[in-house]
Amino acid sequence: MEKIATVGLDLAKSIFQIHAINDSGDILVRRALRRSQVLDFFRKLPPCRIGIEACASAHHWAREIAAFGHDVRMIPPIYVKAYVKRNKTDAADAAAICEAVNRPTMSFVPIKTAEQQAAGMVLKTRDLLVRQRSQASNAFRAHMSELGIIAATGMASIAKLSAMARERDDGAIPDAARQALQEMVDQIEILTERVERLDRAIQANVKNDDVGKRLMTIPGVGPLIAATVRATVQNPQGFKSGRYLAAWIGLTPRTHSSGGKERLGAISKRGNRQLRTLLIVGATSIVKFAKRGVKMLAWLAGLMLRKPFKLVAVALANKIARTIWALLVKGGTYKRPFVVATT
Repeated sequence: MEKIATVGLDLAKSIFQIHAINDSGDILVRRALRRSQVLDFFRKLPPCRIGIEACASAHHWAREIAAFGHDVRMIPPIYVKAYVKRNKTDAADAAAICEAVNRPTMSFVPIKTAEQQAAGMVLKTRDLLVRQRSQASNAFRAHMSELGIIAATGMASIAKLSAMARERDDGAIPDAARQALQEMVDQIEILTERVERLDRAIQANVKNDDVGKRLMTIPGVGPLIAATVRATVQNPQGFKSGRYLAAWIGLTPRTHSSGGKERLGAISKRGNRQLRTLLIVGATSIVKFAKRGVKMLAWLAGLMLRKPFKLVAVALANKIARTIWALLVKGGTYKRPFVVATT
């Protein structure tokens, strides 16, 4: 049998598909494998290049297969789509992956270690709990408003509403409604306790990380953003500059240009949604303080005079992302540039 040079592996839950070729591009193997057969197949295979799509289980399989000496490369699924011929099948996907992994200009996804995946799971779990708490809080506030009890937005007002829901001498809330509302209050408090527990764990990990402490010297970057950067940006040297990192996060305009005419739209919102959201929230807090007369960067002061609030916040988030790249690649801490006082 001829030597296999490249293998495209289409991952699945139970049935996997492989497409193997030699150096000349001739198809040598094209078959389906059960989950229990995947590692045995690659264990017997001489070292070669393996291409897989970046998906939920891709990092696990990449680590396991790379342990046999293979050169495993993960490709973003959107980059593989262009190489799928005619109808989509598992065999067509495996062939497309095999074709895409050999392209000289292809971009690949760094393989995460189990520890990096664990750090990401902590952040994703916190994000899930925060969203569940927001959902329960909004429903609780809406039910109270149906009874004529109104409160401002934010978690601070939830505490006041919770006290009213538990006040049995208050005749404004029927007993049947009070029982249901107390269940919601208990759920909100449980979720808050769990979020705070994860926050303490994240802060402790960042304080013990030298890179995380350096990132927190950047205005607008706190423990949560620093931890998210450490969990999602495994190879900052893979980006040519901070502009590439900002574009990867999705903080640059979406382009649609043709005929020499450049058209810029809203931000692309590509990349990691959680990191992008945190950066915009951190930038928004800085802009809000600047509007209250706090000293701020000279370029930011000029931008606020010309552009809307949200656009300024996104522009600042883009700049924070580029600063993060500079500290990750070049080291050191943030040095505050020239600032001006607002009136």
